[in-house]
Amino acid sequence: MDTLIMKFGGTSVGMTTGLTQLLSIVIYEVERWDRLLLVVSALEGVTDALIEAAHLAQLANRRGYRRIVTTLRTRHLALIENLPLGTVERSALQADIDRLLFDMLDLCQSLADHHDQQAKPEAIDAIIGVGERLAARIVAALLRQNNLRGVAIDATDLIITDNVYGNATPNLELTRERITTHLTPMLERKIIPVITGFIGSTVAGKPTTLGRGGSDYTASVLGVCIDADEVWIWTDVDGIMTTDPREVSTATVIPTLSYEEVAELAYFGARILHARMIGPLRERQIPLRVRNVFKPQATGTLVNEQAENSKPALKAVTSIQGLGLMAPRGGPLHPIAALVDEALFKVSGTHTEVMISSQSSSHSFVCFVISTSAGHDALHNIQVELEERLPTLPDGDQWTMFPATIITVIGTQVDSLHRLLASILTALDGIRILGMAQGRCSLSLVVEPRSSERAIRQIHDLVINNG
Repeated sequence: MDTLIMKFGGTSVGMTTGLTQLLSIVIYEVERWDRLLLVVSALEGVTDALIEAAHLAQLANRRGYRRIVTTLRTRHLALIENLPLGTVERSALQADIDRLLFDMLDLCQSLADHHDQQAKPEAIDAIIGVGERLAARIVAALLRQNNLRGVAIDATDLIITDNVYGNATPNLELTRERITTHLTPMLERKIIPVITGFIGSTVAGKPTTLGRGGSDYTASVLGVCIDADEVWIWTDVDGIMTTDPREVSTATVIPTLSYEEVAELAYFGARILHARMIGPLRERQIPLRVRNVFKPQATGTLVNEQAENSKPALKAVTSIQGLGLMAPRGGPLHPIAALVDEALFKVSGTHTEVMISSQSSSHSFVCFVISTSAGHDALHNIQVELEERLPTLPDGDQWTMFPATIITVIGTQVDSLHRLLASILTALDGIRILGMAQGRCSLSLVVEPRSSERAIRQIHDLVINNG
């Protein structure tokens, strides 16, 4: 049976125009596929507000988190009022929203009551996952109002993860068992599940979250476990772009990318996709499409295996925050790498996956990627943590710490066509390069933050003119 999974982001579900587009897309696609599943994110900005509420609760700032709950209630109810819902459906939906927010208020109250003790991480994940639960119920109600059998499903009943709260990893085997038991019978009855992205639970049933942007990851995991034919990500841009269009106005859509290329793009800063979502799809050869919810007639970007055989070209350039450390000495880098990994895990729950380094007999430089899933304050918090830890190293006083920017160029056969590398380095003439790392389809360069905008524009000109 043909199965399609469509994930809708916060801009799609956060306003009436986006929800109208979502509805028209579902009405069209439900006739073309045997089985249809939806994954939804929280309304845009809601997860950030929930993270702040959890933080305020830990500080016992009751006025602060209650204000946030009130604001969220007002926003969601205002959205419902503008939707074409019947009286019964609207009343039931309002009651659902009040119940979810009341339960969340209880969790915040519990954190506030025990603020002098260590907060339970599952309580924090339960709070910040409420946004998806609210959004799923709104979308399901809208489908039902239009004679579609939509049912909101909490992914805590489906996605089984480890206990790394804030950045959990799904257990595909256990998740597949849950899906077979709970989801497959619904699909056979032509029900359209509207599943919460971003959240899951441990085997013991404790709530977890999959990291920032984790709704993409949810769609990927569901796709693998349900044997989907395709996974579509609906967003507010025309597809995966040659660079961030908010920074460079000449950015254009990339028609096709390989799994490896898009994985590198996602990891090194392209915020349109969750970095960990590509692996499962690649393993099962499930095509991924990224499309604009406001331009459903456009084909967007197709990600599949065939794109790996495309002709050599530079395809995209992206950037991400990094933490640089420099010392006037050579020698082993393991102690400083281990220290940074410990600090990063304490602050964000993630380990260092990529380290870019350059060394000589009298100089050492290392740079660590700060993943977008680590949160907005991660770089500052890690610097504060390292300032306390560096003196514990024998040569800790020699290391200078500073923000850095990692510019990554994605292209086909970058590792073997050295003329492409030469053109990139020529374009950066006059810009100090602190370190470089080359992959099969990528070249990453560490530069000072003040040079990053110029570097991106120079390289993007190459992508557009020679891609």
